[in-house]
Amino acid sequence: MSSVDSQQRVLSGMRPTGKLHLGHYHGVLKNWVKLQHEFECFFFIADWHALTTQYDDPSGIEQSVWDMVIDWLAAGVNPGSSTMFIQSQVPEHAELHLLLSMITPLGWLERIPTYKDQQEKLREKDLATYGFLGYPLLQTADILMYRAGRVPVGADQVSHVEITREIARRFNHIYGREIGFEEQAESAIVKMGKKNAKLYRTLKKRYQEEGDLEALDTARALLKEQQNISLGDRERLYGYIEGGGKIILPEPQPLLTPESKMPGLDGQKMSKSYNNYIGLREAPDSVAQKIRTMQTDPQRVRRTDPGEPEKCPVWGLHKVYSDEATKEWVEVGCRSAGIGCLECKAPLIEAIVEEQRPLHERAKEYEGNPDLVHSILQEGREHARDAARDTLEDVRAAMGLSYR
Repeated sequence: MSSVDSQQRVLSGMRPTGKLHLGHYHGVLKNWVKLQHEFECFFFIADWHALTTQYDDPSGIEQSVWDMVIDWLAAGVNPGSSTMFIQSQVPEHAELHLLLSMITPLGWLERIPTYKDQQEKLREKDLATYGFLGYPLLQTADILMYRAGRVPVGADQVSHVEITREIARRFNHIYGREIGFEEQAESAIVKMGKKNAKLYRTLKKRYQEEGDLEALDTARALLKEQQNISLGDRERLYGYIEGGGKIILPEPQPLLTPESKMPGLDGQKMSKSYNNYIGLREAPDSVAQKIRTMQTDPQRVRRTDPGEPEKCPVWGLHKVYSDEATKEWVEVGCRSAGIGCLECKAPLIEAIVEEQRPLHERAKEYEGNPDLVHSILQEGREHARDAARDTLEDVRAAMGLSYR
């Protein structure tokens, strides 16, 4: 590993699908806002990924990018606390994708669960393309490019992080074996001084013989503090404790995000494809109209008919937005026909509009100022390219392509 502390780096991205909805806000963006204050975060717009399924009609991609970035900024993703950039503006992603493709077995890509799922779901599209088969490898390049130790994903995306780990492991195994690696590692241990050298050897033994992960973490922390060894030696000793070669591309860990419980207007998961969503920056009048016209429990034909909240899509939204007192008021009022459906919806409208108020406020600064959005992404691109070049320099050198 280079001087980057991969455990402090987070990488996440989204395909540009245009304006986002409250499902994205609760499922992803609120988590990003939290992570940006705890880690060094890289958030990117995956426009090349969009082309894997939209190659025949890319006309909407550009506008979708601007709309989505404004939603990120409105949600509180802060360019001062994180790096935001467009994937295709960092061409190093494509080069790393190409270099990793040289060592990636075809079978690894074909067995990814989402590969077959997507082909089934999008049967009307011709997805028998090299780009579609290789998109998990492009995702791998996205992650390994920044040596990100943590990748926030939902449970359905864990397989993508797993293949990234496998490819990183394979890369390190093939290219991390320098001539005289063990001798150089042993000589680096001596440079740490007697006390630290003894501690490192003890931790190495505990990890390699007993699989003690705590010993691995302690050894990493110990190496980070060492002033007497070079960066190259530190990389060797990271790899030496794990029983392999020099770690060039660290293996990332999935950072499981809580599953979004955001139901749509019909009770199914909120999604643009179901047309059951409320936009992240939807106008208050439109929010009110959508909630007022939501279907309710079919048993409640008349105002005097009692209902059952669990059979009503509105109840799903109350679970997200209402406090205990309001939920109790809904349950009692609905089952006794003490309140009507419009009354039941009123506190929901109020809560959603209130949640969106600061989002509208933040968005104002960017909606009429495309130059500001462009400059944020330009700055993010420069920062991302600096980090990407560092990684590629090490990768090229390991693969014999540095030509100095």
